[in-house]
Amino acid sequence: MTSASMSSARADLAVVGAGIIGLATAHRYLTANPGSRVVICEAEERPGLHQTGRNSGVLHSGVYYRPGSAKASLAVAGCTSMVKFCQERGIAHEVCGKVIVAVDSSERERLGALAARAASNGVAAELIDARRLAELEPHCAGVEALLVPSTGIVDYSAVCSALIDEVEAAGGELRTNAAVVGIVPAADRVRITTTSGDVEANWLVNCAGLRCDQVAAFVGAAGGYRIVPFRGEYYELVPERSCLVNNLIYPVPDPSFPFLGVHLTRMIDGTIHAGPNAVLALAREGYSWTDISRAQLREHVANRGLWRLARRYWRTGAGEVWRSLSKAAFARALQRLVPDIEADDLVRSKAGVRAQAMDPAGELEEDFAVTVAGRSTHVLNAPSPAATSSLEIAKMIVDRIDR
Repeated sequence: MTSASMSSARADLAVVGAGIIGLATAHRYLTANPGSRVVICEAEERPGLHQTGRNSGVLHSGVYYRPGSAKASLAVAGCTSMVKFCQERGIAHEVCGKVIVAVDSSERERLGALAARAASNGVAAELIDARRLAELEPHCAGVEALLVPSTGIVDYSAVCSALIDEVEAAGGELRTNAAVVGIVPAADRVRITTTSGDVEANWLVNCAGLRCDQVAAFVGAAGGYRIVPFRGEYYELVPERSCLVNNLIYPVPDPSFPFLGVHLTRMIDGTIHAGPNAVLALAREGYSWTDISRAQLREHVANRGLWRLARRYWRTGAGEVWRSLSKAAFARALQRLVPDIEADDLVRSKAGVRAQAMDPAGELEEDFAVTVAGRSTHVLNAPSPAATSSLEIAKMIVDRIDR
């Protein structure tokens, strides 16, 4: 790993961003093209500090996503390939299954529709009654649930460490403290200027996450997309109350809101995490209410699509903000799933920020979004289930480059 040393490099492939997708892309390229020169440029001092290092560690099965979408196909394939990757390298993971719970009869119809979507996506899932739910999750309240056995948990930081080791063993270079400040495209190469020197590459892949639209803008490849950062805040259960949850407990998604809602997840270390809520972040890396960027505030104010979104979801959004400010309100949301949880059972855990793209029409992009301009590929929307799908996203990107 190389820190900021003002040096130039020549590469077959330059990757911007050392989150899990950037690392997986470099890994896949070197696997498909042995002996190639790959340079990864990461703005931070360490890889995986943002979305990759601040997610819930879930191996998603592909239940929720629109049939035929990239999210659906890549999550299903990605869950399988990520489990195989972890098995081959001894990385901590567990395919423990999850339940999506209808807490009353009004949610049964939506749960049935979700079961049908799972079938369309090729995901094995089973509708179970309250008795079977109680056997799996004794403290969970629900009249019916969808059991998804293929969902699991994993240590994505360990996955990233394995990817880095194998990339460097294959001759790849990871440059940290190397923020991209300019890109100059040419007919046969791309020149990337960073705070640790320049890189000339035959091809560039932009996996910059929260900054991906800004990087794409250097070469006019943003395609009208802009990143709108949403903070997801988490609590975890105090150790003596972790017995309230065995594995993963999710609500039936609320169709009036574009996020899944708070849920309970056993992490690979045995702790139980609760969340996330979803509130508009006031900075790209806005992990708390005190993280405020004037530039980001100006973007929010000028974003007409965001104003339309606020008008459409103001009531649900207000509830998300209130849960952000009130632990008691957060606990009440969790009590719909597990009534025995009390506010005193919860302690703050680290928050994450979702790099959610808004499309040119001012709508939140539901699917993964990738654009190509000249000799560069830009990953412009890759929120959950991107970590699960990362090996498959990388394969898709590299296959396109090699073609």
